[in-house]
Amino acid sequence: MDIEYFRTYCLGKKGVTETFPFDEHTLVFKVMGKMFALAGLERVPSQCNLKCDPERAIALREEYDGVIIPGYHMSKTHWNTLYMESLPPGLITELVDHSYDLVVSTLPKKIKAQWEGMP
Repeated sequence: MDIEYFRTYCLGKKGVTETFPFDEHTLVFKVMGKMFALAGLERVPSQCNLKCDPERAIALREEYDGVIIPGYHMSKTHWNTLYMESLPPGLITELVDHSYDLVVSTLPKKIKAQWEGMP
């Protein structure tokens, strides 16, 4: 999966915005102001960081050794770094969905109500 498809997929989700809060090379995707995905635009090969349930994160790292690793510059418990070109696109979109859903599930009630009211 290339970075442009990844970007389009993330932006297609409800309540998502993209920003460059760290530098001009690190694209961050947020749902209702909470980060769920990052992508280094100058990384070769293409990489992204996604939030993940801790137990699932360990299982993924074991199954995709060297291709899914603990989150680069992130909490190693809750984030994974994926080498996108070495993984099936369907797995990446599944993990984007998982990350997004984890973040949405922890939104405060007021923010979640706003999210639920969006088209």
